[in-house]
Amino acid sequence: VQLQASGGGLVQPGNSLTLSCVVSGRTLGDISLGWFRQAPGREREMVAAISRSGGGTWYTDPVKGRFTISRDVDKSTVYLQMISLKPEDTAVYYCAATFRNTVTPSAYGFWGQGTQVTVSS
Repeated sequence: VQLQASGGGLVQPGNSLTLSCVVSGRTLGDISLGWFRQAPGREREMVAAISRSGGGTWYTDPVKGRFTISRDVDKSTVYLQMISLKPEDTAVYYCAATFRNTVTPSAYGFWGQGTQVTVSS
C-alpha cells in the first residue's frame, strides 16, 4: 500500500483546509485509513479514521464537530476536511492504513509522507 498525502498549508484561525490522501497498491475497500498528526514536542496522535467499508468513522474528541473524514472510491482518495481551525491544530499530518478494521493506532503499518498544517494569524 502506498499513500500520498497533500493539501497542507498556512491558514488563519477559524479558516478551513482539506487534506487528501491518494492510495495506490490496494483498493479502499481493503483498508482502514487514518489521519494522524504530530506537533513539535508532542507524541503522534490519531485524529480520525474511516473503516474498510467507509461506513464507520472515528474522531478524537478535540476535533469532533470540526473535522470530517471521507473518501472517494473512484479516485482512491481519502479526505480530511478541517473547519474552524485552531492554533493547536498545527502539526504535521500523516495518513496511514491497515488491513484491519480497527482504530488501534499501532495497527497502522503503511504510512504516507506528512503534510504540514500551520494555523496562525
